[in-house]
Amino acid sequence: MRLRQRRALNLAYRIVVGVVGAAVLIAGIIAIPYPGPGWLILFAGLAILGTEFQWAQRVLHWTRDRYDTWTAWLRRQRPVVRLAVIAGTGLLVVVTLWLVNVFGLVAGWVGVQWDWVRSPLA
Repeated sequence: MRLRQRRALNLAYRIVVGVVGAAVLIAGIIAIPYPGPGWLILFAGLAILGTEFQWAQRVLHWTRDRYDTWTAWLRRQRPVVRLAVIAGTGLLVVVTLWLVNVFGLVAGWVGVQWDWVRSPLA
């Protein structure tokens, strides 16, 4: 019997797809500013959701278009603009790592006790 024909089984499948897709999507959003495949993870999460939800397919296409537009614009810019974007991204990464106390944790491992290394949120 087909999955879609069994109402309860179809609902359970859609819930599993929704939870897995949302988890991958959230991981992608978190990973975007960090080195690595953040955008790829985000697109994968939307693609997973898009297998069962029409709105996710629309968001995936809209997001891909914006991403392609952004990267095309960035490629046309002078090197100083590209370096500014890289520097801004790097600053965002450093600030978020500081806020989640990664530097304080690593400093504790090596025996450094500087107050400024610890996050104000920790």
